[in-house]
Amino acid sequence: MSLIHSRNPVYWRMDLRLSREHLVQAERHIALSDKAIARQIQIIDELEVGGHPTVLALDLLATFHAARAIHVAHRDLIRKELEP
Repeated sequence: MSLIHSRNPVYWRMDLRLSREHLVQAERHIALSDKAIARQIQIIDELEVGGHPTVLALDLLATFHAARAIHVAHRDLIRKELEP
């Protein structure tokens, strides 16, 4: 937060509201990532049962895990900003 905003309670409340909205959005992204990961694991299992190659599906799963880690880091950063 800029020095000007930190001295003006109106801007501070707006920044706080926006940060809370971003926190909700980050939590939503994590939940969506969890669903994508779970579905991708199902797909991999189905591919394995059918005797199909899983290399690309496993690569995609790794990408989903990496994206989730980014979402978690972003959420944690927002939480830190919201600490008193």
